[in-house]
Amino acid sequence: MNSNHFAARRAAFRKLHESGCFMLPNPWDAGSARALQQLGFKALATTSSGFAWSRAHTDNAMDVDAILAHCRAIVAATDLPVNADFEDGHARDLEALADNVRRCVDTGVAGLSIEDSTGDAARPLYALDEAMARMRAARAAIDASGQDVMLIGRAECFLVGHPDPLNESLKRLQAYAEAGADCLYAPGLRTSEQIEAVVSAVAPRPVNVLVGYAAPFTLADLARLGVRRISVGGALAGAAWGGFLRAAHGLAEGRFDGFAGNATHAELDDLF
Repeated sequence: MNSNHFAARRAAFRKLHESGCFMLPNPWDAGSARALQQLGFKALATTSSGFAWSRAHTDNAMDVDAILAHCRAIVAATDLPVNADFEDGHARDLEALADNVRRCVDTGVAGLSIEDSTGDAARPLYALDEAMARMRAARAAIDASGQDVMLIGRAECFLVGHPDPLNESLKRLQAYAEAGADCLYAPGLRTSEQIEAVVSAVAPRPVNVLVGYAAPFTLADLARLGVRRISVGGALAGAAWGGFLRAAHGLAEGRFDGFAGNATHAELDDLF
């Protein structure tokens, strides 16, 4: 694909963030990406967990080369803009982080997220000053590429069990916006009050909300709260694995009723 094709996707992706609220579902392979395009979604995002499970690994266990190859595969599978779940940039050193971000841009993605989780239980979050420096390094790498790729700043406070996750997230997201993030994201928000607080704190920048469970609200409800985009992380992969495991457990017990809800052979052939 040529650079003009990627530029069109990136412009469309940025336009989606200007008003309204859109679904940003997370495929885990080329087939699920193509299916989501066929269902009418306007943009996609990778999922670190869904991809890792497809390769028989736990989340956060894939190396940067595997992640970059996965980004290329998802980008190639459809004509849609793709946001990369780029975890912590797969580097502690700022120079290595910037290099990885440049490599991610080269895959053709329209956006990429950098999170502040370290993966170290003793120090689960980067110190704020270091996290801001990392965000600035990612921003500079994108700008140096000359490509209009969006940078998403992620505060992982809810996911790592911070004692005051909302207030710490607000402080960090505001700092990441100052450091150059185009869109802000605090996975783990559950209540309207939490969501409204984040939207207000970083306005007018757009906010991503993660909904990876059977939530009691709808896209329209989140739009009324000022959310710009909704992603689902590994939830679609989890749904697929749930169906597989239920059917497989049935087989192990000598039953076939786990296939009752299957998509048909013809339905899937028609989809592709």
